Amino acid sequence: MMIPYGRQQITDNDVEAVVEALRSSFLTQGPAVPHFERAVAERVGAARAVAVNSATSALHVACAALDLGPGDWLWTSPNTFVASANCALYCGASVDFVDIDPTTWTMSPDALAAKLESAAQERRLPKIVVPVHLCGQSCDMASIGALAKHYGFHVVEDASHAIGGRYRGEPVGTCRHSDVTVFSFHPVKIVTTGEGGAAVTNDAALADRMERLRSHGITRDPALMTHAPDGPWYYQQIELGWNYRMTDIAATLGTSQLDRLDNYVARRHALVRRYDEAFESLPLQRPVQHPDAFSPFHLYVIRVHDRARHRAIFEGLRARGMGVNLHYIPVHLQPFYRRMGFAHGDFPEAEAYYAEAISLPMFPTLSEADQDTVIAAVRAELEL
Repeated sequence: MMIPYGRQQITDNDVEAVVEALRSSFLTQGPAVPHFERAVAERVGAARAVAVNSATSALHVACAALDLGPGDWLWTSPNTFVASANCALYCGASVDFVDIDPTTWTMSPDALAAKLESAAQERRLPKIVVPVHLCGQSCDMASIGALAKHYGFHVVEDASHAIGGRYRGEPVGTCRHSDVTVFSFHPVKIVTTGEGGAAVTNDAALADRMERLRSHGITRDPALMTHAPDGPWYYQQIELGWNYRMTDIAATLGTSQLDRLDNYVARRHALVRRYDEAFESLPLQRPVQHPDAFSPFHLYVIRVHDRARHRAIFEGLRARGMGVNLHYIPVHLQPFYRRMGFAHGDFPEAEAYYAEAISLPMFPTLSEADQDTVIAAVRAELEL
């Protein structure tokens, strides 16, 4: 049987909670959603959370609520899933990328500063920058936040991998250096709602607008209507929104899962220690944690510097029953983005990472015996 790179854990408590939701009066957006939102906001130290049906939706409503539109630019990391960039295109804006740091594999503050200096001279500064907390490790948010203040752009943290993580002793999601932080609750992430996401913020007006945008742009607040309500049934669509609502079923599962967040992160760190010890003398690069960051380790990525053997090692691990993966193909090399003019060589650090990276199995229910099997398989492939 294949050992996957990620897997959710569903307990009896989760099942009981979801069954209770199924037997309640609400299946779509009822009382479980705001309950989950309050739990997420409290857990990450933010004032408000807006739950939606995916992290992609959360990125979209965050950008829309910040008025990203035609003529604007969004910059993000090329070393991410395509959603981090696509959210700009949904708003009619343009996309560019900032190369990664070769040690942390997250957005390089130095590369960002240099690109901003050039963009300021060309009057092409971004309206939004989306730093991506790859594998769970926070970007250098203090540096990025300082640049945001200097150049006047908004920051949306893509923390899809990072709930349960910390930066400078505070939970990822406090939004100390950003306008919005986005989390994912996909099944392979730290905790799951089946499929879902959330955008957290300390800005009440921004949270209100994201709530409205997730539900067609509709309001029932008379103060926001163009004329007095016709009756108690009345609502108005005051802007274009979408149906991005989370269900009560999903929110109930998420609330149950959040109770185990610390246990999940602790288990992942125990697995990381075993990997690190086993790989210490092998010819590969292990993940490095920045002193300011505490990663929940959504992913454990190794880099094989012998690029000529990278594919063979990857395929060899798959042949041995290891469900390894590669996170990520640089977004600028996707055919869709190549048609915009991006090409090989544009972001060399991200491309070097792609040429060497392999994501190994990492999930809380991975047994030590199965992890030993993974370790033995890596050793065997490297020794060929």
